[in-house]
Amino acid sequence: MADIFDVIADGTRREILQLLLKRSSEGATGTSVSQIVAALGVSQPTVSKHLKVLRESELVSVREEGQHRYYSLSPEPLEQVDDWLVPFFVADGDFDLGEIEVPALPVPAVRAAEGIGRAAASAKVVVQSALKRLGA
Repeated sequence: MADIFDVIADGTRREILQLLLKRSSEGATGTSVSQIVAALGVSQPTVSKHLKVLRESELVSVREEGQHRYYSLSPEPLEQVDDWLVPFFVADGDFDLGEIEVPALPVPAVRAAEGIGRAAASAKVVVQSALKRLGA
């Protein structure tokens, strides 16, 4: 399996992940290759090549119906990125807890906080992508 950072380094793959995230938040149970091609404006072979990398990295799952394949986001591998980034934000001096004992958060609160963080990061990527397309 490729390194997760190599996988998400490619802009087209990030756009595919963003599209799958958006479609799943809209209630879609999968997105076809032709829908991805239409949304991104890239060729079908290009999309298929990137989907293969995303599949091998377990960032997407695929459901087959006849000759059609429907892709869905599987964000679990992105936790590696999250785990790698967190120390940089904590280590920069923003959080000096000294000897204060911090109680553990309940699991639902942790999941909610993770979801909010991911949503904020996703929104930032969407805005940056839109601004890039507009030439801003």
